[in-house]
Amino acid sequence: MRNLTAALVMLCSALSACTAYRPNIQQGNVIETEQVKKLTLGMNKKQVSFLMGTPLLQDPFHRNRWDYIYTLKKPNAPMIKQRLTLTFKDDVLEKIDDSELGSSPVIP
Repeated sequence: MRNLTAALVMLCSALSACTAYRPNIQQGNVIETEQVKKLTLGMNKKQVSFLMGTPLLQDPFHRNRWDYIYTLKKPNAPMIKQRLTLTFKDDVLEKIDDSELGSSPVIP
């Protein structure tokens, strides 16, 4: 019994010295600078969807607004957030809000 207890204590102390693996956590649409540069006012929703992909958020109360959101959380680092908001009028791109996009693309 003593040998088993000693073995368990040694095993627990050995395992506590190991650190747990923490993966990068990515969520949302990856927003690339080249894609955003290709967006032009006057594009229809199908053209925007083909270029950017399906938006992460489509608010049922604001059907003319598409939000592309991307977050990246790396271990021991602050979370990186990007947001691109596109506004349509009569299914035509009217406004591009890239103020929350950041100066450079996030490369995972």
